[in-house]
Amino acid sequence: MAIGAGALAGSTALLGFGFDSLIESLSGLVLLWRLAHGEKGEQREKLAQKLVGVSFLILAVYVAFESVEALVKREPPEASYAGIAIAILSVVVMPLLARAKRKVAASLDSAAMHADSRQTDICAYLSAILLVGLAANAIAGWWWADPIAGLAMVPIIGKEGIDALRGKACGCSKTCCESTCHDGGRAV
Repeated sequence: MAIGAGALAGSTALLGFGFDSLIESLSGLVLLWRLAHGEKGEQREKLAQKLVGVSFLILAVYVAFESVEALVKREPPEASYAGIAIAILSVVVMPLLARAKRKVAASLDSAAMHADSRQTDICAYLSAILLVGLAANAIAGWWWADPIAGLAMVPIIGKEGIDALRGKACGCSKTCCESTCHDGGRAV
């Protein structure tokens, strides 16, 4: 839906958000694949974590390219009220989904699932930035807010991809992740 709305509006940020959602879905499929193979999981866990990392990097490259292209060509997007509604919904839902994924990751001791929860966090950040960019364009006519919003997330998305490829589920050591995921032995 976001990809269609982004294509109609010519919104780089909305397209980036849509593709983030697609990558999020693919990442979820990778995690389902990993979990379906149970105890045979360590090798698959590492592969799944690398696939999540690659998905972050693909998204970072896509958003950077589209944002720079929109700025260089001075392509003003149309106002997208459907995109604003999608962004508002995502700002509310994505943090709840990320928290639920972290609980599952902690109970399964799955670094790949934790990396996937970070991808959902990125989706929430993208939603907030998307909302600001779309609203600034629709209300103030600031066409450049849309590609700037896209560029604002590129370093964060890229870092998460690199961290996942290095085996760091949340951009830190496993010990750090465990302390982030647990509170007195309970998942938070």
